[in-house]
Amino acid sequence: MKKTILTMAALTLLAASANAADEKGSVNFSGNLKGLKDTLIVMTPLEHGMKRDTVLTKDGQFNFTVNVEKPTDIYAYTPGTLRREERIGFQAIAVPGEKAVMTGDLSSSYYFSGSKFYEEYNEADRANDAAQKPLSDLMASLEKRMANGEKLDVLSKEYVEKAPALQKQATAAMVDFIAKHPDSEGAAAFIPRLEDVDAMKKAAAALSDNVKNGRIHDYYQSVIDEAAKREQAEQESAKKQAAGIVAPDFTLNDLNGKPLKLSSFKGKYVLLDFWGTWCVWCVRGIPKMKEYYNKYKANFEILSIDCNETQDKWKAGVKKYELPWKHVYQPRSGAVNTLDLYGVTGFPTKILVGPDGKIVKTIAGEDPAFYTFLDEKFGKK
Repeated sequence: MKKTILTMAALTLLAASANAADEKGSVNFSGNLKGLKDTLIVMTPLEHGMKRDTVLTKDGQFNFTVNVEKPTDIYAYTPGTLRREERIGFQAIAVPGEKAVMTGDLSSSYYFSGSKFYEEYNEADRANDAAQKPLSDLMASLEKRMANGEKLDVLSKEYVEKAPALQKQATAAMVDFIAKHPDSEGAAAFIPRLEDVDAMKKAAAALSDNVKNGRIHDYYQSVIDEAAKREQAEQESAKKQAAGIVAPDFTLNDLNGKPLKLSSFKGKYVLLDFWGTWCVWCVRGIPKMKEYYNKYKANFEILSIDCNETQDKWKAGVKKYELPWKHVYQPRSGAVNTLDLYGVTGFPTKILVGPDGKIVKTIAGEDPAFYTFLDEKFGKK
């Protein structure tokens, strides 16, 4: 397995122990990994929150046991990694009653052996590495070129052009591998990594009845179910945000507590900016937003809709960042819910409404494409 550091929101921690996996629910991890420092912080999920313990290591050797009721992802990191000072750690699935032995190099590849499950898991891991290699090679090449001073926009364009096809190719390869190993619980454990809902469903359907009805079922099925819900929500949002749709009218209170209606902007372009001071990317995008507001304020107005925070924090944020455009506040509950009206599921989300009251374009996230769009829309011809 190539070294993988996932987002902190996905982490979970463990109970450190040197005992073998000889009791129901316990999973022993041991081995020797090059690059490992003297301490590991291991995480495992609890019903509410997560458990965190410290495991001492020496010369790359480690031995600990986690206790879980069902197959569960665990992550082990150095303290420096959790402080974002380095990137050293590993990811693994903990399966009750099994024993994992790990070897290799944390900076390149590491391997699993031990009980039957982890032998199967390692085989699937090798297949996954091979499937992902073209995409990994592309990423390594782009990173090297960026380090040599090549422009980020050029590299980003190349990534957007090439990466989707390579990821699709990798996903297809893993679906094929799982289909050829229908009795492998280790292969089934890789279904959540496919991410694409249709690919996950196809891989799950190819499993034998023993695996489908076994202990790994809930591990992969819960991910499929969540992904399907997310996909459905995204489809519903796309319908509400589609170009040409009449923008639903609404009335919310402005900074002075006075009602402000979207329809009062009819005849003008107005940008609905769903944001909050708690949103890191919203705040990071403020300088660029101010730059483009000043550049094109004769062509459009901005109506920022503050979401998911108190009125006091909202007003303080508008003052702190000196935001010169229009502002309204979206209460967490009330007669009007603009997040539902416009299918907003992430922040920031920017929706340009035309003079005719219809949606022109929607861009989610702090995406440079938004500013390119404004230049194309309002720049001199």
